[in-house]
Amino acid sequence: MGADMGLEELGVSGLGEVDEPAFVRLAEPHRRELHVHCYRMLGSFEDAEDTVQETFLRAWRRRETFEGRSTFRAWLYRIATNACLDLLARRRPEPATRGEVLWLQPYPDRLLDEVPAADGDEPEAVAVARETIELAYLVAVQHLAPRPRAVLILRDVLGWPAKEVADLLGDSVNSVNSALQRARAGMREHLPAERQDWTGGEEDAGTRELVRRFTAASEVTDIDAIATMLRDDVRCSMPPTPGLYVGRAAVLNSWIEGGFEGMKGLRGVPTAVNRQPAVAFYLWRAQEDAYLPLTIDVLRVTGGAITEIVTFHDDQFPRLGLPERLPADGTAQIPAGGGSTWTA
Repeated sequence: MGADMGLEELGVSGLGEVDEPAFVRLAEPHRRELHVHCYRMLGSFEDAEDTVQETFLRAWRRRETFEGRSTFRAWLYRIATNACLDLLARRRPEPATRGEVLWLQPYPDRLLDEVPAADGDEPEAVAVARETIELAYLVAVQHLAPRPRAVLILRDVLGWPAKEVADLLGDSVNSVNSALQRARAGMREHLPAERQDWTGGEEDAGTRELVRRFTAASEVTDIDAIATMLRDDVRCSMPPTPGLYVGRAAVLNSWIEGGFEGMKGLRGVPTAVNRQPAVAFYLWRAQEDAYLPLTIDVLRVTGGAITEIVTFHDDQFPRLGLPERLPADGTAQIPAGGGSTWTA
């Protein structure tokens, strides 16, 4: 909603005349898309939540400074971007070596579905929105310095003109264009080699079958069967636990050394995270007479093989809308809104 239209409906001439309940009504429809924007900037779901709250607080306190030269939505994006830059300046996180991002957290598809559709719902815009939320993209973005990162997201993801980005950052257009070129070069360095082959997580029968086979083999800890589904150069990580394993042998050995083959009573529930197929695994706990959350494997599939597995801990289950426990028969009772387009 543009601020001018909203203000007319409220019968006021400027944002400074709006009371707090009315301001919340204007700002709240933009919460989810601002949250996704901050998530791209920060890589952390929780930090993005805090930053959106900070954005709304700053916007309320500075409401009299809104002059209507841009839309209310664009004004909020400006505040949110600066709030992200302020947070990054304070914490100055250094990406771990070899491509790790230890603060990375998953983003549930059911919440991504709340983001308004791209203008005109054009295929190219939809593809950009999907691809730029996938974990490999998020990891690559986190290796950029904060300001080039902001330029890349504002220009290439949101489609802002260079002049508007320059105004937001207090830079010249030439500086913005230079930062964008550096950011794109950095992304090429950290993105997977098959980046051009991505389809934005489009679901297909082959991927569904691969996820089904991976789930079934994992439930019985069949290492040999899993090995046939992994590409030679598969990558595996488990943020926030340090350690990035590259190559089929290295990945499988890490699982074996971690006791995977000795696990009994695993059950997998298909779900979707960051527009990628994922499997939530539960482990039988006799004392609870139920299967309880264990880990979530988020898969990247390329050419019919698993090319990357990012595993998250059980503390992410509630955010992803997954059951807190499965009954003894192992059936999953997915809460309303917690379903997945990746269900096999």
